[in-house]
Amino acid sequence: MSSYHTPVLLEESVALLDIKPEGCYADLTFGGGGHSRRILASLGDKGHLYGFDQDRDTLANAPQDGRFCYVESNFRFMCSALRLRGVMELDGVLADLGVSSHHFDERERGFSFRGEAPLDMRMNQRGGTTAADIVNQYSEQELARILSLYGELETTWKIAACVARARAAEPIVTTAQLVRAVAPCTPKRDESKFLTKLFQALRIEVNGEMEALKMALEQSLKILRPGGRLVVISYHSLEDRLVKNFMRSGNFEGKVERDFYGRSLAPFEVVTRKAIVPTAEEVEANPRSRSAKLRAAIKL
Repeated sequence: MSSYHTPVLLEESVALLDIKPEGCYADLTFGGGGHSRRILASLGDKGHLYGFDQDRDTLANAPQDGRFCYVESNFRFMCSALRLRGVMELDGVLADLGVSSHHFDERERGFSFRGEAPLDMRMNQRGGTTAADIVNQYSEQELARILSLYGELETTWKIAACVARARAAEPIVTTAQLVRAVAPCTPKRDESKFLTKLFQALRIEVNGEMEALKMALEQSLKILRPGGRLVVISYHSLEDRLVKNFMRSGNFEGKVERDFYGRSLAPFEVVTRKAIVPTAEEVEANPRSRSAKLRAAIKL
């Protein structure tokens, strides 16, 4: 498990679920199973946990435990997948939105800019658009838009122009080709940070991560019973903003609706007034945790 992925904010996130021994829970991002195993350790014999993951590689990490059910599905389909299994309500939902270390370490998946690999980045490898499809088929304007929106990069029109020039000569089909294509506009001081943001933007677009997150948050509100808890670990400002606004107001704009008397109609009570971040010790032990932010709320 630890070689696949080191769970981030493990104790803090599971503590915020406030697990009932007989409760029913969902881990929407099963991955290496670190959070799931910790949840199972707190459940009694009558408790249940459903672990979601669209990457079939993660099935090998599933614990042999009668209280656990592995669900091979994107978490955007949470409600329908659970209803197929007879589950209508949950006591808690946990989502760690980070990419598993496994995906970066398995070079052939194309998530890392280090080395050379097919430019893929699909979490679900059974079909769909690859990063190579996006890099070679999107217009310069579309490329600039996703690099700005999902990578929060500057002068994205220059980056898109570099990509367009390179693909005009030959299709960009590997990670190394992409790194070479953007070399003219890659800052020498912050090369690693720049490429991390570039690859992040493509990964988010490939996997439809923002739309999937919105759907999962909305479905969490539907399926959590009153008193149930929503716990989310995010890793970049776009994700964190969506999570923060939704927990605060029940919508993604963060606008709290009020009744005739001015009382809040927000569907959650926010537990974490400020996001919880990893300790210095955790960051030192697991540098990939450094940008994590943990938020939790109780359904009213």
